[in-house]
Amino acid sequence: MGRTRGGSGAKNGRDSNPKNLGIKKYAGESVTAGSIILKQRGTKFYPGDNVKKAGDDSLFATADGKVVYGECNNHKVVSVEAAK
Repeated sequence: MGRTRGGSGAKNGRDSNPKNLGIKKYAGESVTAGSIILKQRGTKFYPGDNVKKAGDDSLFATADGKVVYGECNNHKVVSVEAAK
């Protein structure tokens, strides 16, 4: 006889915390330097002008301006048009 419970009820009850991934600022929205534009796992979006990639692959603005989404060499690219 096994010592663990036979039914599958003992194996349930675990759930991970939400990671809050996704786009935080959409195209045309204004951002300030240092603000996060999107959070991602891996590089689904690549940094463009005035945008850098953080250690956890998040993209953040390095200048004040408006967010622009585009494509370059079959990569989705996020840029910030600097405010004048």
